Amino acid sequence: MNLQLVLEQLLNGGQLGVTLFLMAAGLTLIFGIMNLVNLAHGSFYMVGAYLAVTFYRWTGSLVLGVLLALPATLLAGAVVEVIALRTLYERDHLDQVLATFGLILFFNELTAIIWGRVGLFTNLPGWLSGSVDFGATFSYPLYRLVIIVVGIGVAGALWYMVTRTRLGMLVRAGASNRTMVAALGVNIRLLYTLVFGIGAALAGLAGAMAAPIYAVQPGMGDPVLIQAFVVIAIGGIGSIRGALAGALIVGMVDTLGRAFLKPALATLISAPAAQSAGPALASMLVYLLMAVVLVLRPEGLFPARGR
Repeated sequence: MNLQLVLEQLLNGGQLGVTLFLMAAGLTLIFGIMNLVNLAHGSFYMVGAYLAVTFYRWTGSLVLGVLLALPATLLAGAVVEVIALRTLYERDHLDQVLATFGLILFFNELTAIIWGRVGLFTNLPGWLSGSVDFGATFSYPLYRLVIIVVGIGVAGALWYMVTRTRLGMLVRAGASNRTMVAALGVNIRLLYTLVFGIGAALAGLAGAMAAPIYAVQPGMGDPVLIQAFVVIAIGGIGSIRGALAGALIVGMVDTLGRAFLKPALATLISAPAAQSAGPALASMLVYLLMAVVLVLRPEGLFPARGR
């Protein structure tokens, strides 16, 4: 097996993993604390991508575009929580699913009205468009490495916030017993709005960093949302550590499966059969992994403490 190809796919898996972590971290906090099934979380990924491209075109700076997109997406999430979701916390999950599915349709149509249905493409600035050499024969795109570094940095910042700050203490307490937290005088509504906004901003950051790589178009967050749910099912609901571990596992399994499963099958069955079966099986791998994890550990690999 080509070592260069293996290294490239491992890095690709890491890049996909940190992107999924940014999505799953906010999603798992929202579900773990608010007990809210938020199908519209992928819409904030899409909104972050559109806002980053728009601000990038206005300012001429990708970094500034991403930095401006973060508070804008946080504000959008807070507004949605106050207007549309605040009344759903005491409702059952079916009502939450229907309401947030409606938000998906709303955001998809809103972005189509504002930016059009044709995908937006953007170019990386020159200083980010190069590659980093790893030895004489292997190089990797610099921007994808930047995504990995940013994702790891955000994971560290989230860990510090959740475990070492007053806000994190309230978040952990709210995940364990929100009724008691409210009884102790904490403004639980404000806490929910803040947590939801932070979750939206994390999804927006993932979308903003993905914008120069993929086409920015209505509905682009929906496939990522499905993978994010797989991540939190594997990692454990309400756990940042579980979201990071699950995201890296899913990223690696998905990327390596798509790269190597077909040639591996070709050594066991005929090439035409491997050609047709390989991609289908590769797309199923993360779901099969999720099923195995849920059978062996129904709460996930790293469930939040107290669950």
